[in-house]
Amino acid sequence: MHCKSLSFGEGFGERIIFLLICFLNVFAYSQTLGSKLDKKTLALGEVGVFKVNISNLQGKDVVAAPKNELLPFHFEEIKDSISKQPDLYERIIEFQVFEEGKFTIPALDFKIGGQVYHTIPYEVEVLNTAQKGDQINDIMKNKEVKLDVKDYWELYKWYILGVLILLALIFLIWQIVKYGRRRKNSPVVMTNQTLKELDNLKKKKYIESGNYRSFYVELIEIARNFITKQYKIPADVLLTDDLISVMKVNNAISPENEKIVEDVFLRSDLVKFAKTFPDEQTMSKDFEDMKAFVKRSSKDLEAEQLRTGV
Repeated sequence: MHCKSLSFGEGFGERIIFLLICFLNVFAYSQTLGSKLDKKTLALGEVGVFKVNISNLQGKDVVAAPKNELLPFHFEEIKDSISKQPDLYERIIEFQVFEEGKFTIPALDFKIGGQVYHTIPYEVEVLNTAQKGDQINDIMKNKEVKLDVKDYWELYKWYILGVLILLALIFLIWQIVKYGRRRKNSPVVMTNQTLKELDNLKKKKYIESGNYRSFYVELIEIARNFITKQYKIPADVLLTDDLISVMKVNNAISPENEKIVEDVFLRSDLVKFAKTFPDEQTMSKDFEDMKAFVKRSSKDLEAEQLRTGV
């Protein structure tokens, strides 16, 4: 067996080459983590940019703090974009600080293929560039614009239309209520209502049964209500003599109708105090006379309107 001996010079040279190869091998297969801060002095609210780059990834995973959570509390992150390729990882964060003072971005952890790497720390100084007493000027002076009628119409037309519609609705409702009341108290309506009441009285057959007291009590009550509403004479509270006097002075009721009212009301008083006992023929005549009076009442009202000029 033969052994080759190396001289000192040959052995030293081989060791140098071996170490160089190892260094190049480590350099070729290692990752490079870098970071950069664009400004170390910022004004209040000014946007700063912080970048992190990892090269020579060789497809390895990169694990770091989630989006918008990488920088510490005072740094308000407004944009956090991450770009990853097989050999390159890039993260760009735009931020703002709204307090004066010096703030630190600490060494940040990035886990690359199971191994943790750290960025270098940075210190950021934030200044308030506005000085007390500074005058703030508008970019442009306010311009005075003259408005004409058309401009005012465009500005307020919906308010005007709304008010007009509201007034129209109020007027319409008022007219409907007024018309309803007028219809309800109109002479024709009152006449028809009273005629129905007289028909209901006749159906009770007081005349046929000789119940003259009940007949005259209800007949006079119907007549008093009718005169009160149709002629606006307070017949519901006046005694018979007083009512006859008022009718003669008022002249609202024609003489023919006055005579009917006077005869029927006086006879009713005699029946009431048992001074007379009317027969069936008399009761029937008083009923028909009162019914005719109610029907002719509209002519009395027309004559009254002509007399007074209403």
